[in-house]
Amino acid sequence: MKTVGMLGGMSWESTLTYYQAINRGVQEALGALHSAKIILVSVDFEEIEKCQRKGDWEKTAAVLSRSAQQAEAGGADFLVLCTNTMHKVVPEIEASISIPVLHIVDATAEQLKQDGIKQVGLLGTRFTMEQAFYKERLKNFFDVEVMLPLQDQRELVHRVIYEELCLGELKECSRKHYLEIIETLYTRGAEAVILGCTEIALLVKQSQTSVPLYDTTTIHAASAVEWALKGINRTSGLA
Repeated sequence: MKTVGMLGGMSWESTLTYYQAINRGVQEALGALHSAKIILVSVDFEEIEKCQRKGDWEKTAAVLSRSAQQAEAGGADFLVLCTNTMHKVVPEIEASISIPVLHIVDATAEQLKQDGIKQVGLLGTRFTMEQAFYKERLKNFFDVEVMLPLQDQRELVHRVIYEELCLGELKECSRKHYLEIIETLYTRGAEAVILGCTEIALLVKQSQTSVPLYDTTTIHAASAVEWALKGINRTSGLA
């Protein structure tokens, strides 16, 4: 079994979901008392968020690159960055380490491709929704067109993530607004909606809407399990 390097803390609320999902995935695949081999390096999100607000992506890249190096030094075979937004600096992180990075957009796009989805709505931080790094990867590498919420809707989505979800607050009024935005994207032509922030799935569930949702946290964690168990005999749990 390969060792998963988890780079978390952005926020720790969703990092907890990753940890549970990866361990459960390994246990379900191998049975008995199996669990995942994980090196977790968790950053202080306050430091990262301040840099995001200032647009100091160079500093965030430096902080996360050092953390990625810690995970590699601890024995990680590959890296899972437990956040959507900070995939903006994945090129810098990749340049600082020798182990591969399991990209959250690639994992999600492969699932979209498998399901035949060509036009998708995107919810996330304003950085994820409005900057090019996420949308262009979906378009250029996977031929998936991205539709964004309207400006006022994007502002609401972003505010709820930072002021509520990252603090563990799940408000019914915010859930209602998110579901309305999802329905609006579907009405405008989106075939499905990406929950492109690792905290959003804490608030919105597939059971609450008929619009197909792609939870990036769940998809990313499942891909990490596949990478960790590649080459393993699932019956015996041996390589």
